Amino acid sequence: MTTSTKLPPAPVVDETVRLLIEHYVFPEIAEQLADLLQRRLAEGAYDVDGAEELARLVTADLQSVNGDRHLRLKHHADPVSPKQGAATLDAMRRDFDTSLGGAPRVQLLDGGVAVVELAPMLFPLEWAAEPLGAALTLASRAQALIVDLRANRGGDPDTVAFVCSYLLDERTHLNTMHWRSRERSEQSWSLPHVPGARFGGTKPLYVLSSDSTFSAAEELAYNLQQLGRAVVVGEPTRGGAHPCRGWTVHPHLEATIPVGRAVNPVSGTNWEGTGVQPDIRCAAADSLDHAHALALARLAG
Repeated sequence: MTTSTKLPPAPVVDETVRLLIEHYVFPEIAEQLADLLQRRLAEGAYDVDGAEELARLVTADLQSVNGDRHLRLKHHADPVSPKQGAATLDAMRRDFDTSLGGAPRVQLLDGGVAVVELAPMLFPLEWAAEPLGAALTLASRAQALIVDLRANRGGDPDTVAFVCSYLLDERTHLNTMHWRSRERSEQSWSLPHVPGARFGGTKPLYVLSSDSTFSAAEELAYNLQQLGRAVVVGEPTRGGAHPCRGWTVHPHLEATIPVGRAVNPVSGTNWEGTGVQPDIRCAAADSLDHAHALALARLAG
């Protein structure tokens, strides 16, 4: 293959480095990563044939210092808008339209135990409030509730607070985001009012997790676990606690860069790198049966 068919890596890498230095939540690590990417560029490590391979190589280097799984050069098969954040938003909209708004399953099991699956994402609240509110209101009459996050790969922190609001009785401090921009902090609280009926803060609640559960879905599980509100059943989650933004750096490539970090008010830390550790550890495929059995035993007791 001739050199002329290759993707010139320098413009992509240079722009990714600029975004890292300007936005990454850990400035010292941003400097280390910038040096690494520029050195690898100079060595010819990124002289590859296409955008997908470049994305793979750069992502491996971006995650090599501190293992931040939100820090990526993401490949998109279809060309994406150059507008900041548009690539992620367009992909999310397609998923939203094919998943009943992020609540693809509401089911009643034996013994009055309901299951609400939230997948594949916790979509932006302006989209998701209606379908999620409907699903949670429908489940509010159950004797116990299982929230299935096994296939949820993240989403919007405001949507996390919205879901938590259905599962608590009182307005509760859930999380604090520390943003690099202007070194500001922003607290997240459950809402004083929700559309529809709450499941509430006293009936048995279980959250299912897997090694695919990521980001905002991890925050939902972690918030409820740290508050003592839910029992997490399944596998340790992927371990990404840094909210990120996306910038298009090539028609098929998006740099996603964490711009903040989460701090839980109970634990004083988060799940970055470690994942949310389940209270009851089992294979994700078995977790629904385990949680159902736990719920029935608790209701019987």
